[in-house]
Amino acid sequence: MDRREFVGRSALYGTTFWLLLKVPRPKTLRAAARSTEAAVLSEEEWRTVEAITARIIPTDRDPGAIEANCVNFIDKALANEDANLLPTYREGLPSVDAVAVDRFGARFAEIEPDEQDDVLIALESGDVSGWSAATATSEEFFEILRSHTIIGFLADPKYGGNQDYVGWKLGGYPGPRHDAGGYTPAQMIGEEGIRAIWGEEI
Repeated sequence: MDRREFVGRSALYGTTFWLLLKVPRPKTLRAAARSTEAAVLSEEEWRTVEAITARIIPTDRDPGAIEANCVNFIDKALANEDANLLPTYREGLPSVDAVAVDRFGARFAEIEPDEQDDVLIALESGDVSGWSAATATSEEFFEILRSHTIIGFLADPKYGGNQDYVGWKLGGYPGPRHDAGGYTPAQMIGEEGIRAIWGEEI
C-alpha cells in the first residue's frame, strides 16, 4: 500500500477516528503554541515514540511522521487532554524495548527499520515475549500509538503535529475554508482550482 492510500484508508477508519480528529483540544493547542520541547515524555521516551511513529508512517518519496513531528503532538496530548493515557505509555514503552531486546538484542530505537517493523507486527498481533505492561496489552498499546500517530499526521498543525501541513498536502486537503468563504460552485465541480492554506493551488 502506498502512502496516499494508507493515509486515505486511515482517514476513513470509521466514525470514531473522525470524531477523535475533531475533538477540541484547547490545552494541547496552548501547549503546542508555547513550546516544541517535551512536556511529559523523557528524552528516552520521546526517542522511542518518535522511532515507532517513523515506522507507522515512514518517510519515503513523501514526508512521514518524522517530518510531521507526530511525537510532538503525542507529547502535548499526553500532557493535557489525553493525560489518562500517560500511564499506559509509561508502562508500554519499556515493554516495547523489552520485546526488541528479546528479539534483536537492543532497544527499539537502536535496531534496524526492518527489525522495528518485525517488533511492531508482533505487538499488533499479540505474539510477543517480554511484554510486561499491566495497563494495556501489546495489541491495545499499538492501536493507541497508531491512532495518536495518524491524528498527529492529519490534525490541524496548531496542535503540534502535521508540521508544514505535510499530512494535508499528502491527502489533498487544502485546509479549512470557513475563513475564505467556503467553496465556489466552480470549485465544487472542478472547473476552478482551490488555493490551499499553504498558498499552493490544488
